Amino acid sequence: MTLPLLLILGALTAFGPLAIDFYLPSFPALAAAFGTDVEQVQLSLAAYFIGMTIGQLAYGPLADRLGRRLPLLFGVALFSLASLACALAGSLEQLIVARFAQALGGCAGMVVARTVVRDLCDPLTTAKVFSRLMLVMGLAPILAPLAGGLLLQAFGWQSIFLCLTLFGALTFLAVVLLLPETLVGDTPRPSCGEGFRHYFRLLRDREFMSFSLAGGVAMAGMFAYIAGSPFVFIELYGVPEEHYGWLFGSNAAGFILVSQLNARALHWRGPGFWLRRVIWLHAGSALVLLLVALARPATLWPLLPPLFVCIASLGAIMPNATACALAKQGAQAGSASALLGSLQFCMAALASALVGVLHDGSALPMAQVIGLCALIAAGVGWYSGQLDTRPR
Repeated sequence: MTLPLLLILGALTAFGPLAIDFYLPSFPALAAAFGTDVEQVQLSLAAYFIGMTIGQLAYGPLADRLGRRLPLLFGVALFSLASLACALAGSLEQLIVARFAQALGGCAGMVVARTVVRDLCDPLTTAKVFSRLMLVMGLAPILAPLAGGLLLQAFGWQSIFLCLTLFGALTFLAVVLLLPETLVGDTPRPSCGEGFRHYFRLLRDREFMSFSLAGGVAMAGMFAYIAGSPFVFIELYGVPEEHYGWLFGSNAAGFILVSQLNARALHWRGPGFWLRRVIWLHAGSALVLLLVALARPATLWPLLPPLFVCIASLGAIMPNATACALAKQGAQAGSASALLGSLQFCMAALASALVGVLHDGSALPMAQVIGLCALIAAGVGWYSGQLDTRPR
């Protein structure tokens, strides 16, 4: 895969995490601008998650029926226009609607990026490419809030959404000029109705579902960490706000490092082999984290090593699980990619909410949800291994 194509796919993959992390520092400013509180502003984030979940299910059948480029161009254009609408919003209600539309557009990039990789690569190369694209997911939590904070201080909250508008417009231009249609002409193209019916077939496909759930539930644990770490680090253990980004970034750096090591390890063994081994490392570190949290340590440091291993190991789990889930989907890879992404966001939203429901003023709720997700992911990963090795 050429470098320009890889960069375009990276930009498309960035739509989701960038639009989430980039505007997080602006919550107080948005609350002040619209005469409300931060809790109400968080509804704009919830609207984005809902849009991501619904939108991915719509783009899958469209990408299988119409090809990859046309739905992608529509989605990127919608993302750009909705980002501009966010910048021009005069009320919180308008911002929430615009964020929902922004998600409906941005998720096209995530669905089609996975599908294009599946179109162009065999399963082994697919896992390697997804490992490279994990750089985006690892860097976004580090760089996006920092950049958003700088823009907020210098030019106000509107500048954040104007930058997203520009990012979307440049990506649209790059897709027009450099991204070819990867659904070859002689490939059977199911109708959109058949595409939606394919979702029900996929839900009964034990191999697809086992790999999708293994990666999705593990990813949900990462969202539990994202939801719970601000309270645990800053409020519970007194880490200065300006230092929180460094702790958060160190775990993201581990995620990036492991994703790149995974790309190299795939030269020796396939994605299924590494998935079923790293997922047990993930589960073991999550259990250690839970045991440490149960002891209610007086300082943060005992929690950090198992938390680092737990988050870093996702850099191998997520690309390998995605590659295995899409390996046999062929012409309907768009629908499979869409269902995979929607399942991931549903589980991530549930895990984030569960951390809040279990809140008891300690690190235990975050550790409990991470541990639960890790054990479920390990069990599903073990089951996927039985499917892989059973007699054909």
